[in-house]
Amino acid sequence: MRNPTSRRTTTGMAALGTAVLALSACGGPDTSGGDQVAGEAVDWAQVEPAEEIVFWSNHPGGSVEQEEALIAAFAEETGISVRLENSGANYEETSQAFQTSQGTGATPDVVVLSDATWFPNYLAGSLLPVDEVLEAAEVSTDGYVEALYEDYLYEGAHYGVPYARSTPLFYYNVEHYEQAGIEAPPETWEEVAEVSERLVEAGTAGSAFSFPPQDEYPAWWMQNLVWGYGGAWSDEWDLAPVASAETVEALQFAQDATDSWASVSSGDPADDFSAGATSQIVQSTGSLGGILDTAGFEVGVAFLPGGPQAEGQTPTGGAGLMVSAASEPEEQMAAAMFVGFMTDAENTATFSAATGYMPVQQDADMSAVYAETPQFEVAVDQLERARSQDNARVFLPGGDLELSQALQRILTSDVDVATEMESVQASLEELYERDLASELE
Repeated sequence: MRNPTSRRTTTGMAALGTAVLALSACGGPDTSGGDQVAGEAVDWAQVEPAEEIVFWSNHPGGSVEQEEALIAAFAEETGISVRLENSGANYEETSQAFQTSQGTGATPDVVVLSDATWFPNYLAGSLLPVDEVLEAAEVSTDGYVEALYEDYLYEGAHYGVPYARSTPLFYYNVEHYEQAGIEAPPETWEEVAEVSERLVEAGTAGSAFSFPPQDEYPAWWMQNLVWGYGGAWSDEWDLAPVASAETVEALQFAQDATDSWASVSSGDPADDFSAGATSQIVQSTGSLGGILDTAGFEVGVAFLPGGPQAEGQTPTGGAGLMVSAASEPEEQMAAAMFVGFMTDAENTATFSAATGYMPVQQDADMSAVYAETPQFEVAVDQLERARSQDNARVFLPGGDLELSQALQRILTSDVDVATEMESVQASLEELYERDLASELE
């Protein structure tokens, strides 16, 4: 298994190793756009935007109303009509539908793709590099939060812009803390255990802490836990860290927790938390708005806890807006105008206030929101602790599912953690050799 070093400075979660960058040397996907001759550059100065484009979204954070309102404002400002179509219930369904649409003539012009789904679509040649078309559309990218915009950087070109971006947050029930005499949220996982034991003794809820089930992306935020112990899901394309002693120690901590003070939710942990059935969870900032609306108690949020080897590091996540390589230049120009509008300083502030996702522009004015709801500001402050996600989860096809299934077994049964993770390493290496190795050589 090769373990190449990165050829560029990592400023976001999507750090690509030298092995990934070798794709372009092998020919790479054709991203020339529409029916243009492969490799032929588009003279964007001569392209007039289309009058109508199609936007596929799974409406992150239940944002359909916000998207419809922004689309109406865009149409009023530009005269360009945007047809919003539901692309699935989640990011995976959206990505699958986008892949299936290739070559059918029914491909959207703009699509929402997540941290774990944009790269496979790049590999398939389905995404347009947006730098030149954004410049032609007079969309400035200077204001984007660098750590978020650079997530889509590949071989000197960007393949999307940040949209519904998030980090996980530590949520806690303030009333339960007060009942148990707890004055502040924990800063380490050792303190999480101590606080949780006090919550159990106080009888505040059915569970002191809830882990997510397999279909709620446990491998996403549990990177924080394994990083804190010095482990990882991978080191670029070296997959050995997933079965390292450090990773096993972190996951043994989680398994032991479910034998005493923690549980595994049967569905979305946010629902259990809002209902008061569990006192603490780690959940996306994209769930913050919904939790604040439905919880009948004061909601506290804090940075993710640290471990014995590192302070609380946070994986970024969420989704960006991508432009289809299959669209005609006229649609791509209109799409560039649209994604710029959806993510400008004013509109990202509106979207963030409505959903809890982070504002993606540095100059977004969130002061009124932060004053009224200070929980929103914690996610932005936590960006200083952002760390690039491990390749095994976001870039290896099937990697996230393999990890999530293993975490479900560890958290809900008495399997041996070390043996389980050795099996995971073997499975991930098989996926790599089968689906990526030849592409990355």
